[in-house]
Order: sequence, then structure tokens, then C-alpha cells
Amino acid sequence: MTYRVVVLASGTGTLADALITACLEADFPAKVVALGVDRPAEALNVARRHGIATFTVLPADFANRAEWDRGLAAAVAAFKPDLVVSAGFMRILGGPFLAQFGDRTINTHPALLPAFPGAHAVRDALAAGVSLTGCTVHQVDSGVDTGPVLGQREVQILPGDSEASLHERIKTAEREMLVETVAALARGQLAFPPAATGR
Repeated sequence: MTYRVVVLASGTGTLADALITACLEADFPAKVVALGVDRPAEALNVARRHGIATFTVLPADFANRAEWDRGLAAAVAAFKPDLVVSAGFMRILGGPFLAQFGDRTINTHPALLPAFPGAHAVRDALAAGVSLTGCTVHQVDSGVDTGPVLGQREVQILPGDSEASLHERIKTAEREMLVETVAALARGQLAFPPAATGR
């Protein structure tokens, strides 16, 4: 049976592209079956170039946040995923979505959580003057980058690093780690923490 993955993205889709490309390899144990966005995004073109189905769930089309969460969950459910990957998806996934997919949704984050959660992790790491940062893959919960950690990779901060230069090195590690994590989940070599399921 194919291990089915739905990717959620909001931006350029570089993480999605890395995962989709890996999934096209004959020996990769998972397949991206759809990519969804919450706004017009370059990630849609990334998916279409690879022949991946796409969908858009705009918050403006719904009366409130909970209705949008339900709409997103319905759009994702149509593709019967084994795993949902938030890959540069710039919205917190709320209760109605997590009630259905919280036991199988992961996110990547450009810092070594719990350090530097939120939308400006790379900038925050530089401002803090630390010498080491990295990236994390974690299970999504109702908080901001607070779910159980599934994997991390360290990235050194170099003298003279800008936010852009550091972020590029983190993105390289992030793409590799995401691909490895999805493969491990698909092969049953990695599992979600039992206490974190059932949201």
C-alpha cells in the first residue's frame, strides 16, 4: 500500500519540491498525492510541474477561523492521507483540523525547538548571539511550534552570517531532514509519541 502524503504550503514551495522530488524515486516509501495552500503561492506551480493535484482553501471564503479549519480538513481528507506535512504553511492549525489529523501532521521549523519558536526563528537566533541553531521536525499541536519533536539537525552560525545566508544553510538541512523523516515514518522506523495522538 502506498503511504500517502498531503503537503500544506504558503510560499515558494522549496520544501515541498524537495519532498515531491524524493517521492518520485522508485525506492522511496511514500508518495505526495496533493498539495494545498491558503493563498496564491508559487508552491502551486511546483506541484503542478510534477503532476501533483492541488487545492486552495482561502480563509476569506469562510465565516470564521473554525469554519476554515473544517474546510481545510475536508479538503485534505479528500486525498485520504497517511501523513500531512506542513511545509512552510504560515497558519496555525486549529482544533477542528487537529481533531481529524493531529495524530499524523508534522511541521518543519528553522530552529532547534524549544528555542526560537514562531515566524522569525532565524532572525531571533542571530539577535540572541548564539553560535548554534538548526532545524526541527515536530508533530503539530495547538500551540506555536510546541508539538513533540521527531528530529533535529544542527547548523553552525558563522561569523558574518546574515539572516538570509543562515536561513539558506538551514533550509538545506531542513529539506534533507524532512525527506528522511517522511521516509522513516512511512517505513515504520519512526512513530508519533502515543501520548500526543488523539487530539
